[in-house]
Amino acid sequence: MIWDNNDDIRLIECANRSRTIRQHLQECRDERRPYVFITPTMTIKPLHRLLVPVSMLEEETYKAEICTYIARHTGAHIILLQANDYGSRARQNVNRIVTHIERISQQLIADGRQPVSYEIAQARKDSFSLVKEASERQRDFRHDLLVLTASRDYGLDDILFGPPEQHAIQRALVPVLLVNPREDLFSLCD
Repeated sequence: MIWDNNDDIRLIECANRSRTIRQHLQECRDERRPYVFITPTMTIKPLHRLLVPVSMLEEETYKAEICTYIARHTGAHIILLQANDYGSRARQNVNRIVTHIERISQQLIADGRQPVSYEIAQARKDSFSLVKEASERQRDFRHDLLVLTASRDYGLDDILFGPPEQHAIQRALVPVLLVNPREDLFSLCD
């Protein structure tokens, strides 16, 4: 699989308990490489479909590079799940990711290889509930990997009950890959 090389992606195998997952998320706060959570309740399959929720937050675009990397090496299809927001920021983030995918695809075509396959799906919920929706609609999208951006503890709910990705990992039926955004985006939040 794509995460066999520990230099590129950190693999975290853990129990499906909130405390254990939360501890691992804390340990990975400063991790600059992507990390994959695998729990005993998850099914590991060859990667054919990647589900990538895209919210209004700027850091969502950092998932573009890792998704195209995985898609190039596995032939996986990328599903960009665009948040159902009133504003245009989620759509702009999807457009930035699509621009990156198209640029990589042009290079692949020039090398005589297959382009990266992708589609854009519209979420039912807004940016604040997008991660929850992505983890709840696993059977709808039939994906083999859920790709999320790691968050920071923003409010009291996140501090008391855990970040959204913790709950997504607990509900996930497939491995969850997390990408840490740039450190400077969160200088006021830590």
